[in-house]
Order: sequence, then C-alpha cells, then structure tokens
Amino acid sequence: MKLLTITVPCFNSEDYMEKCINSLLIGGEEVEILIVDDGSTDRTSGIADEYQNKYPEIIRAIHKENGGHGDAVNTGIMNATGKYFKVCDSDDWFDASAYKKVLKTLRELEEGGEEIDLLLANYVYDKVGRKKKKVMKYAGALPEKKIIGWNDDDIKFNKFQYVLMHSVIYRTKMLKESNLRLPKHTFYVDNIYVFKPMVNVKKLMYINADLYHYFIGREGQSVNEQTMIKRIDQQIFINKVLIDFFSNNKDIPKQMYKFLFQYMDMMMCVSSVMCIISKDKEKLEKKRQLWDYLRIKDKELYRQLRHTIFGIWMNLPGSFGRFLSRTGYQVMQKVFGFN
Repeated sequence: MKLLTITVPCFNSEDYMEKCINSLLIGGEEVEILIVDDGSTDRTSGIADEYQNKYPEIIRAIHKENGGHGDAVNTGIMNATGKYFKVCDSDDWFDASAYKKVLKTLRELEEGGEEIDLLLANYVYDKVGRKKKKVMKYAGALPEKKIIGWNDDDIKFNKFQYVLMHSVIYRTKMLKESNLRLPKHTFYVDNIYVFKPMVNVKKLMYINADLYHYFIGREGQSVNEQTMIKRIDQQIFINKVLIDFFSNNKDIPKQMYKFLFQYMDMMMCVSSVMCIISKDKEKLEKKRQLWDYLRIKDKELYRQLRHTIFGIWMNLPGSFGRFLSRTGYQVMQKVFGFN
C-alpha cells in the first residue's frame, strides 16, 4: 500500500499541470499520483500519459468524460490505494520541504501502529503580484503533532482559521466509508469535501508545515471575484447542501459542532457578500432568499448564525449598511489576499 494518494483533477490544464505534478514527484514511490483528465480538449490527456509512461510506479493517468471538478475528485477517491488521500488542483503545487515533513509524519504514524482520520497542514494564498503571501496556519487552534479527538479542550479554532480542501489530508478508508459523492458540473464543491466527511473524523492531528500553495490570479479562475458573482447560484446551492446536512447531523461532539458552525458562518458570509458587492437587485433578493431558506429549514441555526459578527455584518440594513459590508470585505481581502 502506498502511504499517500494525491489526486490531481485536470481540465484543459496543459499550461500549468507540469509544475504541479513535478512538485508532487518529490514524494517518490511512497506516493501514488492520480492524474484525472476530466474530458480535456487540449494536450492535458497526452501530458498525463507521458508522465504515467515515465513514472509507472508513481503515476496513473485516468481519462474520463467531463463531469467537473467534484466528479474528478470522486474518481480519485474511488481509484485511490494509498493509506491517506489528498487533492492538489492542477494550477497549485506543494512546497518541497513541507511535503517531506508531512510524509515523514505519516510514515512515523504508520511505523508506530497509529492512524488518524485527518491531518491538517497549512496552505499559502499565493496571489499574483503580492510579495508577502498570506499563510493560513492553525497554530493555537490545534496542538502540533499530537493525536487528539473532538472532545479535547485543546481544539480552539477561531473565525479566521478557515479550513479548505487545501488544508486536509484524510484517511482514505474513512473517506470512502463516508460515502461522499460530490455533485457533477458544480463549482465550489470543495466546501462539501471539507464539511461532510468531518462528522466521521474521530482522530486528527495538525502539522505546522506550509504545504499547499494555492495559486490565485489565473484568468477565469473559479475564486475570481467577478466569476464568483456570475456563479452565485452555484455558491448558494452549495450553501443549501451544507445547511441541509448540518441540520440533520447535530448529534456530534461539542468541538466538532463549533467547527462546523464556524464553517457554516463563513459560507453564509461568502455567499452574502458576493450578492452585496454585485450591487444587483436580483442577487440581493437571492441573498434574502438564502437566509429565508435557512430560517425555514432550521430556526435555531438561523438564530445562531444571524447573531454572529458575520451574520450581523452581512445583514446591515439599507444602502449604507451594504456599503459598510462591502468596505469590511475589501479590508479582509487586502489582509488575506483570497481572491
């Protein structure tokens, strides 16, 4: 069994996928790299095959009909043989020294007869034109290199320690047994990938290593602000999926509930602020409908989220209230460089 499977979803990625894959090859034969060609129409398919032919003990190229990012991740999960599982998008890459540190940690767990369901590592907002890159760390939220459970009082996530797909390495068997199926042809499914399997996580660990470089600045990228506004219906759809799931899975440890609640809080904030900065009446109505959906689905959860800092900030009344919401978003954008 390989120590780690890394799935690389690729769609028309010929211009940047090689940088990504080369950064993953540093892991050597302990690692399985699955290049999932999601129905590409450029040279992606051929590049994937070339890598498989050159590194047959490490790389597998999987070709499939186009189903979107989530379906490519589903394919990776189904085909994974490694003990642990990680996704690396084809325009992102791993830091070499942090990667070795992560593999060493996973190897030590294996040699010691220990296993965890989740390993968290840091990620870097690698934004084009920004000299000082923002690193999302979890120091203070979790003790370093210590196996803990959700009942542990050492878990202290704050609102700004946002966990993305880029942060997580799941135990493959746990992930498969969670029966996660990400929807096809849908953007922003990485939020479901973080949220849903988390209720099956019993043992977790944090390693303070800046592993994942999250590239921001490519034209047409899904996290581009204007692209997010255009795709607000998909963002709201993901929000509703998380609302439905959370409402039906509240019988969980206190710290897990707090973590998922804060995640839900951030998701409601993201959808709301995209509607607000659009200055479009139709999208503002969609924001109102989203909060109404939450209220009808789960009145208690609505009440709790409506009275957080984000909930208040995103629902300030009138045009001046929306101005304050937009200004706050712009400040946060400068601090974190997230899109």
